[in-house]
Amino acid sequence: MDMPETPSQSHLQLVFARLREELQGCVIGQPHLIDCLLIALLADGHLLVEGAPGLAKTTAVKALAARIKADFHRVQFTPDLLPADLTGTDVFRPQSGSFEFERGPLFHNIVLADEINRAPAKVQSALLEAMAEQQITVGRSTWQLPDLFMVMATQNPIEQEGTFTLPEAQLDRFLMHVTIGYPDAIAELAILKLAREQASHRAHPVAAPAALLSQAEVFAARDAAMAIHMAPALEEYLTQLVLATRDAGRYGPELKRWIAWGGSPRATIALDRCARAKAWLSERDYVLPEDVHAIAHEVLRHRVLLSYEAEAEGVRPDQVIDRLLDLVPLP
Repeated sequence: MDMPETPSQSHLQLVFARLREELQGCVIGQPHLIDCLLIALLADGHLLVEGAPGLAKTTAVKALAARIKADFHRVQFTPDLLPADLTGTDVFRPQSGSFEFERGPLFHNIVLADEINRAPAKVQSALLEAMAEQQITVGRSTWQLPDLFMVMATQNPIEQEGTFTLPEAQLDRFLMHVTIGYPDAIAELAILKLAREQASHRAHPVAAPAALLSQAEVFAARDAAMAIHMAPALEEYLTQLVLATRDAGRYGPELKRWIAWGGSPRATIALDRCARAKAWLSERDYVLPEDVHAIAHEVLRHRVLLSYEAEAEGVRPDQVIDRLLDLVPLP
């Protein structure tokens, strides 16, 4: 039996370029979110997206899932959610007199965890464990999740009542923490036009968008992205950025006063994988310092924990990362 041919890199980059173009056509005003979704897909990681309601967070991940030959499921997190509502549970079957495992939403390829900070700690922990291990344990049985498994979790920064803050130590499980803002005036007008068109389509339904990517192509693109060249000097720079968060005193008293805890080795791995994915999406076969800078905030934002002094002074994580990028010398 002949094995299927591996898609060429040029073909894969063309498909991803078309995918990006289609996503930008249906998610207007959020190009950075779209790029981060594609980077997470290529880097085999998970996204935490924070933004006010109505900024197309849900629309973006649904649009991505519709264009990949993969299963999609949305879970609306609420305070009464139980871990079994995510993982599944053993159900008794009277016909056979035995228990049978009923799979939960986590067994889909792409999962949207909407408003993750509304669920209690046990539910958050079940999701984060599945993200880290790509498996779940129910009773005495362990179940593997799909090879293509990606979680996009959202949280609303406006409402704090009835929410459960994500444990800072477990935020490390997310590859990137993306913050998004309001679109500009031009994008707002384009959104208005798109909403009118979609209302017309509901009256006269049109065919669903065709899938552009198979799962095999996603895995081939991941291999291609992770194989591109990164100069040893750039690897050293990337490492020094993370080490600077742990030994901030080397770069002045200001950073030392601001940073309580630095990034773990997961931060270094995430910077490497995301920079490679960013370069591959830019249709290059090598990584530039600009690729590291482009994703540094998303990778480090939730991994650099600020001190009480920094919080009292109103310092934000992005300001600390800006200072790191200014102070750590380029290769």
